[in-house]
Amino acid sequence: MPMNLDSVGAVSQPAKHSWTHKDSLIYALGVGAGQTDPTGFELEFTTENSKNVTQRVLPTMPVVLGMGGGPGLPSWGDFNFAMLLHGEQGVTVHGPIPAEGEVETVTTIVGIYDKGKAAVVRLSADSTYTDSGKPAFQTRFAAFIRGEGGFGESRGPAIPDPPATPETKPDHEVTYATRADQALLYRLSGDRNPLHSDPEFAKMAGFDRPILHGLCTYGVTGRALLHELCGSDVAKFGAMDVRFSKPVMPGDTLTVKMWDQGNGSYIFETVTQDGAAVIKGGQFQTR
Repeated sequence: MPMNLDSVGAVSQPAKHSWTHKDSLIYALGVGAGQTDPTGFELEFTTENSKNVTQRVLPTMPVVLGMGGGPGLPSWGDFNFAMLLHGEQGVTVHGPIPAEGEVETVTTIVGIYDKGKAAVVRLSADSTYTDSGKPAFQTRFAAFIRGEGGFGESRGPAIPDPPATPETKPDHEVTYATRADQALLYRLSGDRNPLHSDPEFAKMAGFDRPILHGLCTYGVTGRALLHELCGSDVAKFGAMDVRFSKPVMPGDTLTVKMWDQGNGSYIFETVTQDGAAVIKGGQFQTR
């Protein structure tokens, strides 16, 4: 069935999403916080009752707090969910996120694009705190749906290409290993897509085994940017946008390479232990 182009521009009714301090801890562990040094500097993200340590929230957590559409949002179309891959992800954070809270989120279908052998659907979601009405964060998402292209029309603003990766030596570089069970940890934050846990489902989708969530790779990369470029200060984390280029397998080692563009702006890419780029042309802005 063709994608529903008439849904472009549709805006949902507000949807409420809440989280507890436990949810914040589970998310941090799911993206590898505390993995190499459980009693080290990431205690503020992985514990809520350590002496002289105030619990903080990783600034990439909005990807699980502000997602999920909202009441009244029309269907993008009818497709095989196993053919959907996460294509792009972005987040803008308007300040430190509380360890527990509630937001009201409005989601917009930004565009649907015919990419030949696939369709791309882009959404944007704006969240405000329900107790104060102040802006909390914005998330940006693009789904790459294999086999659903060829409908001959695209609607929505043009999709810009990510910036080219500089040919110079990175100004910063950070390496984190993922665990063999990383996807099983990350799925506890809400994404129960069996592509990341069920071997049979993964084979049906064309993979030898379950792959790591793109948003887990996003979170691991976000930790590297936070610690290396913001001095671990969540108040300095502004915006992060990526385009996923290849899947990551649980157990892969990820290296984040960063190039300073001036004025708190950076280009980055994330590569595996084999040198394969899994994020290309990432853009990061400090506050």
